[in-house]
Amino acid sequence: MSGGFPIDLILFGMIAAFLVLRLKSILGKRTGYERPPQPIQPREAPAAAPIQSREATSPPAAAGSHRVVPEPVSALGQTLTQMAAIDRNFSPAGFLDGAEKAFQMIVHAFAAGDRATLRPLLGDDTWNAFDQAITEREKAGQTHITEVKAIHGISVETAELTGTRASIAVRIVSDQVNMTHTQSGQVITGTDAVTEITDLWTFERDLAQPNPIWHLVAARSA
Repeated sequence: MSGGFPIDLILFGMIAAFLVLRLKSILGKRTGYERPPQPIQPREAPAAAPIQSREATSPPAAAGSHRVVPEPVSALGQTLTQMAAIDRNFSPAGFLDGAEKAFQMIVHAFAAGDRATLRPLLGDDTWNAFDQAITEREKAGQTHITEVKAIHGISVETAELTGTRASIAVRIVSDQVNMTHTQSGQVITGTDAVTEITDLWTFERDLAQPNPIWHLVAARSA
């Protein structure tokens, strides 16, 4: 102490204030987001590749994984095994990995109106529906925002094989934020609250063809 002035108390006080600010910067960050209902939603697409046939290199789903692979002895598992016999690069675990990436790409590209990303990933009928929805949104001067906050589960719902043409429907459970804004910024649909959504998406591909991309041919919310 100098001249009776409590310097030590001031130093302790400064240290305590620094620690409080440090803890607030680490623990006080907000992670919430927005979300509204729509058959398919998006914004900026991650640079992940769509479902391709490099799936054989993907490891099987681990216990507790949010990706659920059918048992090989089940009817679904046997159909998937038949698909792997046609395309040796195919595996159920790898397919689900690609389906999850494609889901996020398509959802975000749809919200952003990114037709260049959407077209190679969609079947003709699905493309026409998406393109029409984007066009109507553009004419109305509306902006759609979608954020996929988390994917809680993705599993094979059905699998069909007709000749070499494969069709796989997947159930995807995700947390999303969806909102549609007018030109003035007014929210006309949706909310900034995170909502859990279950989607059923169907992908198709001719396994005998060299093109490894599975196309989305149907999408709906369960």
